[in-house]
Amino acid sequence: MDTANAKGGMWESFLRNHHDSFKSLFQRKKSSLFADDDSLPSPKPIPQLSPLANSVVSRCSKILQVSTEELQHGFDSDLPLGVKELLTYARNLLEFCSYKALQKVSRKPNYLSKREFCRLTYDMMLAWEAPSVESDTLQNESLPSSLDGIGDEDEGSLFYSSPTSMALQVDDKKTVGPEAFARIAPVCVPVADVITVHNLFDALTSSSGHRLHFLVYDKYIRSLDKVIRNSKTVLAPSVGILQLAEGEIVLDVDGTIPTQPVLQHIGISAWPGRLTLTNFALYFESLGVGVYEKAVRYDLAADMKQVIKPDLTGPLGARLFDKAVMYKSTSVAEPVYFEFPEFKANSRRDYWLDICLEILHAHKFIRKYNLKETQKSEVLARATLGIFRYHAVREAFQFFSSHYKTLLGFNLAQSLPRGDMILETLSTRLTAIAGKGDIPGTVDTRRRLAIFPASVVALACLGFVSEKVADIYDETTIVGDVCVGETNPLEMAVKKSIFDTVRAEAAQATVDQVKVEGIDTNVAVMKELLFPAIEAARHLKMLASWKDSYRSMAFLLLTSYMILRGWIGYLLPFIFVVLAIFMLWRRHFNRDRQLKAFRITSPPNRNAVEQLITLQEAITQVESLIQGGNIILLKIRALLLALLPQATQKVAILLVVVAAVFAFVPPRYIIVMIFVELFTRQMPYRKESSDKWFRRVREWWVRIPAAPVQLIKPVDVKKNK
Repeated sequence: MDTANAKGGMWESFLRNHHDSFKSLFQRKKSSLFADDDSLPSPKPIPQLSPLANSVVSRCSKILQVSTEELQHGFDSDLPLGVKELLTYARNLLEFCSYKALQKVSRKPNYLSKREFCRLTYDMMLAWEAPSVESDTLQNESLPSSLDGIGDEDEGSLFYSSPTSMALQVDDKKTVGPEAFARIAPVCVPVADVITVHNLFDALTSSSGHRLHFLVYDKYIRSLDKVIRNSKTVLAPSVGILQLAEGEIVLDVDGTIPTQPVLQHIGISAWPGRLTLTNFALYFESLGVGVYEKAVRYDLAADMKQVIKPDLTGPLGARLFDKAVMYKSTSVAEPVYFEFPEFKANSRRDYWLDICLEILHAHKFIRKYNLKETQKSEVLARATLGIFRYHAVREAFQFFSSHYKTLLGFNLAQSLPRGDMILETLSTRLTAIAGKGDIPGTVDTRRRLAIFPASVVALACLGFVSEKVADIYDETTIVGDVCVGETNPLEMAVKKSIFDTVRAEAAQATVDQVKVEGIDTNVAVMKELLFPAIEAARHLKMLASWKDSYRSMAFLLLTSYMILRGWIGYLLPFIFVVLAIFMLWRRHFNRDRQLKAFRITSPPNRNAVEQLITLQEAITQVESLIQGGNIILLKIRALLLALLPQATQKVAILLVVVAAVFAFVPPRYIIVMIFVELFTRQMPYRKESSDKWFRRVREWWVRIPAAPVQLIKPVDVKKNK
């Protein structure tokens, strides 16, 4: 017993003597994101905010080195009354504090590598979903244990310190929704962009039920930081001989690993080498005897009718492997193919195709809207950051973008419904950007804040652009693409496009369901769809054959009389009115009824020889044409039967208008108008408006679902007998 007491006393003496050493060893260091000014008063909680929101605001006050009272006073005095309504006051106040803090944090070097930055932004998203004291989502949850060690309450990490001791910390049970992510993430420009933020969220939450977990978000931020660091350090020495122009940034390099070469094909010749993409051009360096030869530059910025698309390559010009990107322009005599050999799929090729097209579309956007130097730099900075984000998600989660899910903004605008409207809205906002030396710059009169190139400043803070750019805007509040308590025009355009995209995808799903295989089956579907027209043509043929002379004579006299009296001009309006009445009747009386599937008897099975014959290229082309015709007919059937009520109503109204035009306008004037419309469609003064109108019609047509089709087996009459 004495020996045990002696040992216990020695252990207690050891702990007392080394108390400070152990404390400094296990206590977490104060975050570099926060001020170390001990003279600042302890932040006071705001009554309108929830505990988590108060925790976030208190951390923002430490970053900004102002009290929470001053932040609330600034919110009440600076912002318009529209964002200070009672129902949204807490959320808008939280946005105000978060945006100001993130703007200051994003000026610090290497802030993406700070663990505290990831925790702070994620807590902002959590607080955005439950900002007020009335929020029950997080109010009744118990305090979880921290993922990192915390010291004493008075000397612990300021990141989790709270004046009310009620700060909630992140655990694996709390997740973030898409709206919170879309409102917080784009404020820090490198993390997300307004145009692609929803696709980024979908990529991060593809396997987590459309809710963002902290570990996934943290992995994305770490991957993004790694990509940006590699772009500055690892890639820079490898392009020392390229002689890049001022402002030219290396985005990615491939072909440096011997097991993963890049082959350049010109004609029947092929060379291995290194491929480099910058924000202005592609560079290919052929591999000589142990060294790289002088790089060949393929310009993406000039207007040389460049074409970049996927293509097939192979030895001696054979088209065997679908792993190449084709580049063609007026500056090269023949197309150049860059092959990315790999055993599995063609992910390398698809990645390089996407990032090359992003730079090409960015420069086309610049030329289309005649942007000046400062706006041009902002566009290229947006494209650069988009490629970094795409690279980070691809490396961390093996993400591969699809038609509507790409993380590259300018590529996305080419495929999205209303994508041209997004670009127009973006160009309008870019024209309000001030130049590098314009202080205070262009001012938003509603907020009295200067609008500056946020993406250029972000690249400057990350070390890609001269630090003078960041110094110029250091003391200025930058207005990004997200405003406190408001949905700016760019966000609104993106939301409208997303809404149309959802409808287009839903309609496309119905189209995929009704596609049938086989030329004989498609012919059977078309015959059934055209049955009314076939029957009418059969009756007309019968009348024209004069097999029944009395009916034929009656039809001849009646038709001749109608033509002589001019009644034939009312035939088409009458048909339109009848169709419109039928469609509106179907919309009104069958609104809640599900459209029955169109039953079609499938043709009998073919033998092996006949099936091989149908696989020939000519038959395949015919099948494709018939299949496309079926889709058109099925969409028309869906409109006639009010499968999509809104579209049915619009078409019905349009038919009535057209019927009125044909009814009251003389035919000769209608013929003249149609001729003028067709003949002047490609005039320079009308080309842009005509293309826009045709794009709207195509996008509307894509959103129309196809009527369902059900294939039934034919009845075997002989077997039944």
